[in-house]
Amino acid sequence: MTSQEYTRYFTLYADDIYRVVLSSCKNFSDAEDIMQDTFLKLLGTKTSFTDDLHVKKWLITVAVNECRNSFRSFWKKKVKYFDDHDSEPRFYIKEHSELYDAVRCLPQKYRIVIHLYYYEGYSVKEISGILQMKESTIQTQLMRAREKLKLMLKEDGYGGYNSEAVS
Repeated sequence: MTSQEYTRYFTLYADDIYRVVLSSCKNFSDAEDIMQDTFLKLLGTKTSFTDDLHVKKWLITVAVNECRNSFRSFWKKKVKYFDDHDSEPRFYIKEHSELYDAVRCLPQKYRIVIHLYYYEGYSVKEISGILQMKESTIQTQLMRAREKLKLMLKEDGYGGYNSEAVS
């Protein structure tokens, strides 16, 4: 891979990969490290890509696997982080902020599926390929994540709650 290709892919997909990783690990420092590791793997890969979409899917797959590997380490299991509120995204619409907070409270396996489906626009079939899981598993996780979001939003008294928006 040439440095021009690498720079182009980084420019195109760095934000997308960072959001995927951040939705998975919920820690800004870890997200940056995992994103860096993901792009280093891109630099060293011998994979021949068919198009830009293939590169994006490959990057997301590697990023998700890197997140999984980081959660397996002894250090990550035992360390508790302080919240980094200063670098939280700012929303102009209150409902977006509340929904984002609710999604961040979901367990990791639901957060990543919700992010890929709603924010990145992947289909269930594409997500199953990226996460290397069965389509039925992805559908089940989406259904359970939606149910958890509905419950969380109702419990918080979310006034602008629309059950159709989460479904």
